[in-house]
Amino acid sequence: MTVNRLGLVVHGGRPEAAEAAHTVRAWCGEHTVQCTDIDVWHDGGRRTAREEVDAAGDPDLVVTLGGDGTFLRGARLAAENDALVLGVDLGRVGFLTETPASAVRAALEAVREDRIRIDSRMLLALRASRRLQVPDEMKALMEYGRGPLLPPPQVQPDCEADHEWGIPLDVTALNDIVVEKLSRDRQVSVGVYVSGQLLASYSADALLVATPTGSTAYSFAAGGPVVSPRAEALIFTPVAPHMAFDRSVVTAPDEPIGLRLLERSGQAAVSVDGQLRGVLAPGDWIGVYAAPRRLRAVRLGPTDFYGRLRERMNLTDAPAAVADGNAAPLWSLTTPPPRDLAHLHLLTAPDGV
Repeated sequence: MTVNRLGLVVHGGRPEAAEAAHTVRAWCGEHTVQCTDIDVWHDGGRRTAREEVDAAGDPDLVVTLGGDGTFLRGARLAAENDALVLGVDLGRVGFLTETPASAVRAALEAVREDRIRIDSRMLLALRASRRLQVPDEMKALMEYGRGPLLPPPQVQPDCEADHEWGIPLDVTALNDIVVEKLSRDRQVSVGVYVSGQLLASYSADALLVATPTGSTAYSFAAGGPVVSPRAEALIFTPVAPHMAFDRSVVTAPDEPIGLRLLERSGQAAVSVDGQLRGVLAPGDWIGVYAAPRRLRAVRLGPTDFYGRLRERMNLTDAPAAVADGNAAPLWSLTTPPPRDLAHLHLLTAPDGV
């Protein structure tokens, strides 16, 4: 593909990120590609995704230099502009990033020469009963050690709003949208609705809706299932619920999930991909659904999600399963699959299958 404008999102606290950024800028200079640093703090504040990509000249490729957190920042910007996003791994977990810093120049060449695959990932969108705001008395506490908060979400001007369907907010989540308690001694009480029907009323520390991509993030830590990022689904996971039913619920992508704070609930914070975006009071609600837009991530080859899962989560074999000292053998395929299996996605299949 032709890369004309590149947006660079750099983890400012890592010297190796600054070194990799120098490599990216040098490559851009060699190929006459406009390169702009984006998603940075200006004058003690932060800008919306639309303002950031406008300031960067509408990049067609966003490159992130950091870990998964930096990638999430870049993904928010790339999705706003329907740009490609390439994650360079400088973090500790690296489920989302694609290439090590040592290979960033080769990765950029692969993009320029169209030797890549496009990984289309589901995103989440949000409606709410009212505009989301962070109270002034909370801002100083939340910003301590973290820097300025993102501005309140804007209303999408091209979508209808009414008292039943709520206000369409300009929010995009790659991992999850979370409603969580603000007071340690008071859980949130929330009515959870799937496709407009009441599932149950929960009392919990938090409740979250995740994408398949986000299933290995907060949802996983709360006991939720690991879901293939190629799947199309929403994952609802309660966090420390005070009830017998504490399992996740996986819904179809066209089944929205509604969360309404009940009368006796404490206040709740709404976080989008780990960023605080507002506070809800009893009676307020949000609706989470699959966004019409998708994230387009650069992949340099087939993604071995399950191999990465085993490696990054330090999965170990059950002692009883390897009591004889022999680990499970690799399942190596050297021939094309039979016709009845030709539709399957097999990373170990021969090239061209």
